[in-house]
Amino acid sequence: MSLEIFRYTFASSIPSEEIEATLVLAILATESLHGAAQVRLDAAHAFDAERRICTIDARSEVGRDLNRLFVGFVSREFGDSAFEVRRVEAVAELTAANGGVDSGKWGR
Repeated sequence: MSLEIFRYTFASSIPSEEIEATLVLAILATESLHGAAQVRLDAAHAFDAERRICTIDARSEVGRDLNRLFVGFVSREFGDSAFEVRRVEAVAELTAANGGVDSGKWGR
């Protein structure tokens, strides 16, 4: 499997509401590039507010743009040391990493 699914884990000092707002901003910016319908189809993502974990599927061009925008926004807003990002190897690990959120519940 291609390792193009990214899991972001944020420090406890970062409010979940701020992370989610930044994700929404990245989604809106991605819609400006690709259109709302294409983002809905191709920009799978999940956010676990309690655990401060955001996962983005970057296996499509739209997903890659969402991922690039999100990492750029969170780096500028919170600083590089406020989060950790790693590639997720499998959907099973992705589901476990997001507190049981499976691909059927991903935001699109």
